[in-house]
Amino acid sequence: MIKETIKLAIQAIFRNAMRSILTVLGIVIGVAAVITMMTVGQGSSDQVTADVEKLGTNVLIVIPGGGQMGPGNTSVAAAFELRDVDAIIDQLTSVRTAAPFNQTSLNAVYGQQDTRTSVVGTDGQYLEVVDWPIVLGRSFLATEESAGRAVCIVGETVRQNLFGNTDPIGETIRLKNVSCDIVGLLEAKGASSFGTDQDDVVLMPVKAFQRRVVGSSDVSMIYVAASDGVSTDRTLVDIEVLMRERRRIGDGEEDDFQVRDMKQLASMLTGVTNVLTGLLSSVAAVSLLVGGIGIMNIMLVSVTERTREIGIRLAVGATANQVLLQFLVEAIVLSMIGGVVGILFGLALAAVASNLMSIPFSPDPAIVVLALLFSAAVGVIFGFFPARRAARLNPIDALRHQ
Repeated sequence: MIKETIKLAIQAIFRNAMRSILTVLGIVIGVAAVITMMTVGQGSSDQVTADVEKLGTNVLIVIPGGGQMGPGNTSVAAAFELRDVDAIIDQLTSVRTAAPFNQTSLNAVYGQQDTRTSVVGTDGQYLEVVDWPIVLGRSFLATEESAGRAVCIVGETVRQNLFGNTDPIGETIRLKNVSCDIVGLLEAKGASSFGTDQDDVVLMPVKAFQRRVVGSSDVSMIYVAASDGVSTDRTLVDIEVLMRERRRIGDGEEDDFQVRDMKQLASMLTGVTNVLTGLLSSVAAVSLLVGGIGIMNIMLVSVTERTREIGIRLAVGATANQVLLQFLVEAIVLSMIGGVVGILFGLALAAVASNLMSIPFSPDPAIVVLALLFSAAVGVIFGFFPARRAARLNPIDALRHQ
């Protein structure tokens, strides 16, 4: 019975092929949009997680400034000093190592080549904290860091912009009015979750950066790596206690610094991505409603066109339920065809978008199955009224219909 009903439904659909294609177009667009948004959103979340794992799941960042933001906050937090970095390393057993971090944007010049890049003042511990290997050359020597020598380690993008594929070790570039000897090349990392090029960077000893680039002894941030086997929650508390003591913050007074756990930051970014993905998917799902209305409209037209056929079926013994089932199955088949085509189209669009955005292609089988079931539900909901109308036709009136 069901098999014959499905066969009749498919025959009716292909009898008006062009009209059927236009009918399911709304379902195709809606399902494809939802699948694309959800897959790209999942890929973005995976990319955020991967970027944080590259930086290190045991990494914390200490930043001057309290949590209060906006016009009501008139306080100015003092910057850190190199002594604060030393204190974190020497006094906290929960800390494996720490590194200062200052950053500015400068032109890097080599011969006739010139590129705008990010210049970071730090020390050799920074590469250990963020787990960033050197593929050519070496890191800073202790004597270079203490003396503030103008040496630097460049990222792959800086190398390509200034030297092409040649070995940059031993070459000298100019940063502002500072001549800097290249001693190392960083491993390529690619774009971050925010779309910034992580390889467009030049690292130099923090003392050289302070004296010869910015003319200040301030440290704008401190990167901290927790000891192996120690939770970042414990390390965060230890840092807060130490920094409150060093910055002479009394009981009941608000911190004038923040300690950010990269795992918490990843969780926040993933949450934001999921909310945006949900909102965009909800908007895309509206087209499924439009597609369902289109199916109902076409099925009503089909009932009107086939009134005489319905009358003949009722006259030869077909029950009202059989007629209802025939038109209901026809609507479901239409929406399911649209759902399958929409899923394939959506996955293809998501694959292209993931490639262009350089994020993982992460289709979720549960979302695919849900989209297919939702398509069937659209067919049931919007096909029921036309099917019921067909089943309630009076056989005599239907046979008289011209």
